[in-house]
Amino acid sequence: MDPLSVLKDFTVRGEADKIERVGANYRFGSEYSFPCATETAYRSKGGTLYTLEALVHYVKNQHLKHGEYMQSTVKSSVPAVTLPDRKPLLDYLTGKVASSDAIDYLLLQQQNAQSQKQNEEYRPDQDNSAFVSRESAIKDMEVEDFGKSGEDVDYIMLIRSNERPLKSRDAILECKNRDFYSVLVNSTKREEERQRIESHQRKDGLVAKSRLMGAEERGIVGFSSGGGDDNGYDANPKSKLHFKAGKIGEGVPIILVPSAFQTLITIYNVKEFLEDGVFIENDVKAKEMKGLKPDCITVQKKFSRDRERVVTAYEVRDKPSALKPDDWDRVVAVFVLGKDWQFKGWPFKDHVEIFNKIIGFYMRFEDDSIESAKTVKQWNVKIISISKNKRHNDRAAALEVWEKLEEFVRSRSHS
Repeated sequence: MDPLSVLKDFTVRGEADKIERVGANYRFGSEYSFPCATETAYRSKGGTLYTLEALVHYVKNQHLKHGEYMQSTVKSSVPAVTLPDRKPLLDYLTGKVASSDAIDYLLLQQQNAQSQKQNEEYRPDQDNSAFVSRESAIKDMEVEDFGKSGEDVDYIMLIRSNERPLKSRDAILECKNRDFYSVLVNSTKREEERQRIESHQRKDGLVAKSRLMGAEERGIVGFSSGGGDDNGYDANPKSKLHFKAGKIGEGVPIILVPSAFQTLITIYNVKEFLEDGVFIENDVKAKEMKGLKPDCITVQKKFSRDRERVVTAYEVRDKPSALKPDDWDRVVAVFVLGKDWQFKGWPFKDHVEIFNKIIGFYMRFEDDSIESAKTVKQWNVKIISISKNKRHNDRAAALEVWEKLEEFVRSRSHS
């Protein structure tokens, strides 16, 4: 019988404990004996044939978890049965299945024939020093070393002296037909884009602060605590940047936008809409920014019907939960989503209080159904309509937002 059939027979009978290793052989009771390194007809999913010692070791350690089993193979210096092969192999050896597609006697015969052919290349009438077997060479070295020193032979040194390195540690790290340059380029681009956005945010913040301080020094009402005339100039300019105490807090005013994509205006496209008067779809801007969403951006009023008005700056944020109590004093506007959950956690009692202290804007397409704004109409918010296709009308919508916002800020400053 072949080794695989004998092993299965002993496993089915529950006599695996009778399989003993004696030297380089496995003895199956008193009936059979096979070399440990003998290849069996069981083919792994990788295409190689399992040796008898690999299968015997697995049968005797089948109760171990895979990690523990792998450690035992390393400790015993035995080839391991791979995880995908464990269950089908065990089912076959224990008799749960009569046969298996992994059994390949033809491949075993081919490998045996190839081995036999290599052995037949030995010619007694030639110099056969190249065909001396590994075992004979080791035996000769043992005898020679023992005769010289009379001491025990270092078998590990003998084995290492016959080893032939296939790869160095540097060669193992080389991956042929694999190009990681594109990965490096992409990661570098993402890092550069992130740094560019952070730098732009810092620059926007400094510009906003500079413009606000300049506007305060010139006496612009939107950025002072005193009264002013209809042209937007304060008769008593202040040197410090603040709104009227208890009304609008010190610092750059804040506009809140939803973080959800269901609304037309988000932190991705609010800058183009308010600064340039152009509406760009959220997904288009998100793709341009490569998914890197800023925590805060600064928008400035760069156009108006009155060309002599100065640039006004605001911070735009989409994370109300990150605001501190003092920050809420600076919130002057919000673009609403039309859902109650948008205001969860806000420091106000209800919608009435919210839209008394903060001006609300609801952006919609002109041809959207009235039902979409049904909830919003119950709130004190300004509904701004834009066209889906006529981008030249976006400027008028943006101007309407600015005018309502500035009117609200002036009213809060004077109240």
